[in-house]
Amino acid sequence: MSFFSTVPLSTRYLVSLCNAGVKKDGHWLVRHIDLDISDGEIITLIGPNGSGKSTTAKMALNILAPTEGQVTWRRRLKVSYVPQKLHFDRAMPLNVARLMELTSPLDRTAIDTALQAVGMQHMRDAEVTTLSGGELQRVLFARASARNPDLLVLDEPLQGIDCSGKRALFQLINECRHRFNCGIMLVSHDLHIVMDASDRVLCLDGHICCSGKPHEVARSKEYAALFEDNRNSVRNA
Repeated sequence: MSFFSTVPLSTRYLVSLCNAGVKKDGHWLVRHIDLDISDGEIITLIGPNGSGKSTTAKMALNILAPTEGQVTWRRRLKVSYVPQKLHFDRAMPLNVARLMELTSPLDRTAIDTALQAVGMQHMRDAEVTTLSGGELQRVLFARASARNPDLLVLDEPLQGIDCSGKRALFQLINECRHRFNCGIMLVSHDLHIVMDASDRVLCLDGHICCSGKPHEVARSKEYAALFEDNRNSVRNA
């Protein structure tokens, strides 16, 4: 039996998952997930492809209902989400300013302020399809943060971004955490990329293999075994 519920504003955690799992076509995508996230905390879900990272994030967002367990939100929780992949039709005109307003309106001042914070105000009239990977990620981050979220979830935000772009994005993530005191959940396949940005890490492989501070997870035998097995699978494919 599964549940989704809300709790009073005074509750310590923004979101809490208790023994949560998702089953599809008779197969558990992820199971026995216990996690919580607080104001101003950055947690990262890591693991190889198919380990249940995005599924877990979607449960936390209440996009995907758990098959078992419980998901609890703080009442009136404001959530912003940047998915792993967004596809834009080149035949449909869509500039940066219009993208900022998709799904919910923003006034011009809010758009300009958010774009300025990520160094993209000069691109407000540019077509989305002309942006580089790093530019698009900054715009999507601006769009998400413009709504002053309590919880910001970023699914593989570093895909297609070069090293300097990654450093810049991590700086923006940290600034957002301090500006809004929001909780931030990152999804990544590589601990070493997100280590400096994370307060806490959960390593997944259909369940939580290990968790803790980034340096603790990096030294754990469970983390080493999981990623060594994954590298061997790739080499033998």
